[in-house]
Amino acid sequence: METIFLVIGGVGVVVLAVSVLIGDLFHFGHPDADGPFSLPAVAGFIGAFGFAGAAVSALTGSGGPLVPAVAGLVAAVPTAWIATRLARMAMNMRTDATPSQRDMIGTTGVVVTPISGNGFGEVRISLGGQPVKLSARADRPIPLGARVLVVETTSPTSVIVEETAL
Repeated sequence: METIFLVIGGVGVVVLAVSVLIGDLFHFGHPDADGPFSLPAVAGFIGAFGFAGAAVSALTGSGGPLVPAVAGLVAAVPTAWIATRLARMAMNMRTDATPSQRDMIGTTGVVVTPISGNGFGEVRISLGGQPVKLSARADRPIPLGARVLVVETTSPTSVIVEETAL
């Protein structure tokens, strides 16, 4: 009897894995489904039912499926509810806005490839907490390692900078 319940629990894990790994790619399940029949709820219910039923069957040694099935249902209902709540919280989680070109203006950075007088060099700035390497242009040459201030953006990957003492 334990094997049957373990297989049921395994099916729940497979459903959850498929929904997480390839669900968005192939639109497996409805992404806006909410409530007791959402994919996370169904996967949680099936997994908890199977694994709890297997545990009770192994512990009690009962040959019949009634006691393990009831124990599986007792574990499955709250697990499905928790899975639904966690999925809803993850989908509605607030995130920071995506940094734009305008956000680069006024940031400081360091020259990683020297900027020649009429040419380009490269600078590294921190944008949204992440290091970003950009092509840079300046009115005058700026040496390697100098601190710079971004004064203008010419494209998403190119900026105009000035040397700064900061």
